[in-house]
Amino acid sequence: MYGKRVKVPRLQAWYGDQGTDYTYTQLTMSPLPWTEQLLMLKQQVSNATGAEFNSVLANCYRNHQDSVAWHSDDEPELGETPVIASLSLGAERFFHLKHKVKPITHKFKLPSGSLLIMKGNTQKYWQHAVLKSRIHASMRINLTFRKIIK
Repeated sequence: MYGKRVKVPRLQAWYGDQGTDYTYTQLTMSPLPWTEQLLMLKQQVSNATGAEFNSVLANCYRNHQDSVAWHSDDEPELGETPVIASLSLGAERFFHLKHKVKPITHKFKLPSGSLLIMKGNTQKYWQHAVLKSRIHASMRINLTFRKIIK
């Protein structure tokens, strides 16, 4: 983070088709093979969004103290206008959005089973985060389906 090595404040795993390595914040992940359950979810998310995906980042937020800092998913291997489908399972958490230039912010809860779609210029103009909270929350799994452009 900001040029320094820090522990990731959540558990994570990268799954996908062979050759869909993903690099962000100087961390390169090679995909684990798809599980039957993840392939089933990928198909359902593709059907719901009309988009194709070849990888998924699985994040496990163990409790309200696990988080992901402000960022955009704007890595080159995602292309200019990526479609990212974010499936939330488990505890409800707040999802935060803020514009990169204008003083505009949004904050809303993502209940279990919700599917958030980020597409178009979302990653170009916005940052997003799931911040630490003082409000107790149990475990949450978040699956962000993506398409790596080879």
